[in-house]
Amino acid sequence: MLKAERHKFIMTKLLEEQKVVTTDLALALDLSEDTIRRDLNELDDKKLLEKVYGGAIQFIEKSVDVFNINISAEEEKKKIVKKALSLLHDGQVIIMSGGSTNLVFAKLIPSDLKATIYTYSLPIAMQLSQHPNIDLIFIGGKMQKKAMVTIGMDVMQVLSKIKADICFLGASSISIKQGLTEIGYEVSIVKKAMIESSDRVVSMFSSNKLNTKMPHSVCDLSQLDTIVTELDPEDLSLEEYRKAGVFVL
Repeated sequence: MLKAERHKFIMTKLLEEQKVVTTDLALALDLSEDTIRRDLNELDDKKLLEKVYGGAIQFIEKSVDVFNINISAEEEKKKIVKKALSLLHDGQVIIMSGGSTNLVFAKLIPSDLKATIYTYSLPIAMQLSQHPNIDLIFIGGKMQKKAMVTIGMDVMQVLSKIKADICFLGASSISIKQGLTEIGYEVSIVKKAMIESSDRVVSMFSSNKLNTKMPHSVCDLSQLDTIVTELDPEDLSLEEYRKAGVFVL
């Protein structure tokens, strides 16, 4: 297959799924992973996609103002998070991961809610800093600049000491067999620690992440209490998740 044909295949796949995984592309095209990495590097240089660990995601033009975050499909994400608002009540200790869906959630938390929220996401911390009744605790550590989240042992140590009522967990991918998976290893480890520190785990994500997988495991479905998408809870595409014992909101 010619390079131009490979690039067209990769970009078509990326348009359909919002992300591509190097190992999956190598298998689909019957090529070495090194060849696929070179293709992804070339497409990244042309700003046609953004190369990440294990694959690539769609390229988003960065704003000059780092706090003016561009949220794709924001209206769809509002539908998701409005369902999850029913899970909030005064006095909770909450942990929030990063991600655009959780950022939308942070924007819509009612102004009269009184709770304590821990987060390692800088954009979410900045958003919650404007909330009049939230006790906000930003978990410091090494900054992963692209995602604007902190990672590393400092984050893990803080999380190990928290006893949270509920954790709102973003998701890169989810499937019946693999559970939640992540693009980056370090973020997957932080999310594991969030789950361990929480009595209840809620994952919010767009339905295009259903039945997909990334290289690094976060947790099995059995460790999730609730999943929230924009779909009706009775939608057929969620049936296997309901059968697996996860509550679908």
